[in-house]
Amino acid sequence: MARTLLLLAALAPAAAHAQAITLAPLGEARLRYESVEQDGLDAASDALTLRVRAGVEAKAGRWSALVESQGNLAIVDDYDDGLHGPATQPLIADPDNIALTRAQLRYAAPGFAITAGRQRLGFDDERFVGGVGFRQNGQSFDALRAEITPVAGVKADLAYVWSVRTIWGIDGAGARQQAVSGDNLFANIGVATPAGTLSTFAYLVDQDEAAVQGFRLSSQSYGVRLAGARPLGKTKLSWQFSYARQSDWHRNPNDYAANYWLADAGVDFGGPQLGAGYEILGASDGAAFTSFQTPLATGFKFQGWADKFLTTPPDGVRDLYASAGWRWKALGPFDAVTLQAVYHDFRSDRASRPYGDEIDLVASAKRGKLAASARYARYRADGFATDTDKIWLQLDWTL
Repeated sequence: MARTLLLLAALAPAAAHAQAITLAPLGEARLRYESVEQDGLDAASDALTLRVRAGVEAKAGRWSALVESQGNLAIVDDYDDGLHGPATQPLIADPDNIALTRAQLRYAAPGFAITAGRQRLGFDDERFVGGVGFRQNGQSFDALRAEITPVAGVKADLAYVWSVRTIWGIDGAGARQQAVSGDNLFANIGVATPAGTLSTFAYLVDQDEAAVQGFRLSSQSYGVRLAGARPLGKTKLSWQFSYARQSDWHRNPNDYAANYWLADAGVDFGGPQLGAGYEILGASDGAAFTSFQTPLATGFKFQGWADKFLTTPPDGVRDLYASAGWRWKALGPFDAVTLQAVYHDFRSDRASRPYGDEIDLVASAKRGKLAASARYARYRADGFATDTDKIWLQLDWTL
């Protein structure tokens, strides 16, 4: 945090030569009940947690400054939060916490923006770098980020990160640190094409803490991604394809290389929605942490909500999935209502052995500043991990 404050202090004088300053309050709250039953553990976990975020953003011309803090409180704490709870209960990774989540200074001009300080980062679909928005504490970054649009249809997004503020909060320790230092470098260059946005990327992840898996999560990933959508009358088609190659980097003692593949397509009929995809996080030689890893991703968005594959198994993982749902732009008193079901079939990358399958269900509704959702995840093991059932009931309010 000291480096963040010094950087902000250095930039602040330039921002002071400003026009009139406008202030905008920031606020949100989330109340969530989560219940987990997992085979092999003596008892279920039940958590009722309340997260509150508050802050303010000041703007003056092209400059803006933002400060945001948050607190997370376990009202019902009958669970293993990853730091304090009994290992005889399933993990619910939402420990009590109070933190400064964002403290950033930003300059934005046509075709160029730079943001310095503690901030949230999300690149593309957040498969490699994201804010872990589903977890109560989330993930933020002490970083310097530049977004450059030299010509229409071309954008470069570059970031240097020296500290990752994890979901484990102020009590984080051991392999679950409060923050992980390192010289992380992220680069993404996207070009608009008739088939969608074609981007090339490089994500150099430096987990420079010996307690975090002995530096074995440090990696360099280089790849390409194509993502697009096209309306056909009242129907909308969408697609994304991605490939990346990952290898060890910096102090990682392993010597490995592994591939990543994604093919995903969806169709929206103006209400009914269908989708399918195939994602592979490849393996190298079958040793631990020599498969394709994404430790800074928003993992909840990928490979099922039961969170069985947040760390990729030594033999990698292949995820064949399909989804079906329905979305109403307005229904009764609600502004929007969504129903969705997703099925996953998991196998290893090496030898294509079965891991298990998962069914995920969600129903959500919005009305004004309020949003409510109910989720269910059912993972059934077939050679990997254990049978697990999860339920979430959630209420969100945003200022």
